[in-house]
Amino acid sequence: MESNRYSFSSRAWALLLISCLCGMLFDGNPFEVIEYLFDGAFGTKRRIWNLLRELSLLLLVGLALVPAFKMKFWNLGGNGQILMGALVTAAIMRSDFAFSSPTLANLVMLVCAILAGAVWAVIPAIFKAFFRTNESLFTLMMNYIAAGLVSYFVFKWAPPSSSGTLGILPNGHLPEIYNRNLLTVIVAVVLTVGVYFYIRHSKHGYEISVVGESEKTASYAGMNVKKVIIRTLAISGAICGVVGLLLVGSINFTLNNTLDDNMGFTAIMVAWLGKFNPFMMVATAFLVTFLTRGMAQVQTEFGVTNDAVSNVLIAIVYFIIIACEFFIVYKVKFRGKKANKTADFITADLDKSTDEQSIKEDK
Repeated sequence: MESNRYSFSSRAWALLLISCLCGMLFDGNPFEVIEYLFDGAFGTKRRIWNLLRELSLLLLVGLALVPAFKMKFWNLGGNGQILMGALVTAAIMRSDFAFSSPTLANLVMLVCAILAGAVWAVIPAIFKAFFRTNESLFTLMMNYIAAGLVSYFVFKWAPPSSSGTLGILPNGHLPEIYNRNLLTVIVAVVLTVGVYFYIRHSKHGYEISVVGESEKTASYAGMNVKKVIIRTLAISGAICGVVGLLLVGSINFTLNNTLDDNMGFTAIMVAWLGKFNPFMMVATAFLVTFLTRGMAQVQTEFGVTNDAVSNVLIAIVYFIIIACEFFIVYKVKFRGKKANKTADFITADLDKSTDEQSIKEDK
């Protein structure tokens, strides 16, 4: 009960501090800033759908990272895996096949996007499994290669008069359910439930946990550690590939090398704050998306044209939230001189007892 009260009070103080900072940075009433935050996220029906769409995309990338992170494989290549899924989706959408057989093209887009994301994640997984390379650096570098490949193909495919911009792809759009955003929300709901049961209630999920705790223990238990690493990263990359498919085939209908919007990095915070629990990650993804969408409205209302102010404020808010979670999990104690003297006395007493015991044994 005391622990719950402490957690609640810590979060309450964090929210109060965030409100004060909002008022200070925008030179206004903190409650007015909060009002604009909610207006930017929920003010209109269109804003609500945009919030749900971006929440779903961020959640999907977070779900992709969960299996790898549970295995202590630090996959920093989410951005690249998203871009590769988007690249193959755009390649199919601009082909004659997407015009002549749109339904079949959608199925091919799905399969190819999943395979592209999975392959891009499996490459560093193979090097990690067989050669013990540093997965953080490897996956990070793969992001730059993916961005370079996208830039190359966009320039190659773009019409001569478009200044290197691909433009809207007219064919191969994914089916629209009610609007362009609902399909993304449905996919996020399905995969959230699927990843939860995969991690918590499947044999593969158990193997991921064991490998994450100790690869030697997993080997002694008869698990093929290399196979688990490669399989897990294939799943992680496949989900990122689905995100790339949705971005090109259902939301933007175009391709560029910033399409990922750095979700691969933002999702790391979402997964960590959600303690790698897919259902808890829904709340953390909502918080991040709410702040991002709401801050744009705050900036507009206060007439701030420089994005740096809102970006700094969002970064400070994230820092406060992370610090709050740190102090909930860990308890900080300051030891005074009295405590140090007591510790020294106990240590001296133990040394004395040990010496007396040694003399008795010698006799």
